[in-house]
Amino acid sequence: MTTPDEAVGAHLQGRIDQMHSRDRLGLILFILVLWCTLLFALFTVWPYISIPAIRVILSIACTLVLVFNTAAIVAMLRHYHEDKHFIYGLDLKHLDEMRERRR
Repeated sequence: MTTPDEAVGAHLQGRIDQMHSRDRLGLILFILVLWCTLLFALFTVWPYISIPAIRVILSIACTLVLVFNTAAIVAMLRHYHEDKHFIYGLDLKHLDEMRERRR
């Protein structure tokens, strides 16, 4: 038989996992949209660039933006996973307090 504290802990854990999953999905979608947008822009303007040096610079810049943004988001996802109890627990605590104040 579970105690009330264990039931609250299990409920909180479920809410934390749900928030983490939503954030993870949002960040993955953001990465996909970022890659599609930048690659679309690169390939759209490519035929209009006649100077080879500008093409190289644009390709390198696009690659750096994609790689560094993707790496930063992956690092953020890892950090969120490691500290999700602290991060989301605090968020849920404040959300619950705000709901209580509205009542």
